[in-house]
Amino acid sequence: MKRKVKEIIKEVRHSSADVRIGKAGVSEGVLSEIRRRLKEKGVIKVKMLKSALKVEGKDRFEIAKEVAEKVSARLIEVRGRTFILLLPLEVEKKLKTPS
Repeated sequence: MKRKVKEIIKEVRHSSADVRIGKAGVSEGVLSEIRRRLKEKGVIKVKMLKSALKVEGKDRFEIAKEVAEKVSARLIEVRGRTFILLLPLEVEKKLKTPS
């Protein structure tokens, strides 16, 4: 089971970002889009633009943790201004269904 989760994360790591946080910062609209994508995919990649870091006035790690807490997801990794979120329940459901 752990191996399948790692494979899913590996696929997301090499794809383009699903959601971008722009100069409006972490708004309710961005959070709702992240929630929607997490429900669809289970694992998503989020990119923060430089302007988002300036607007929020926080470190990239702080923003990633804040977003993960607000959408009830697990923060997998932060690389540069990009981070990966995992919705544990969705991944478990995907793994239980036969392929």
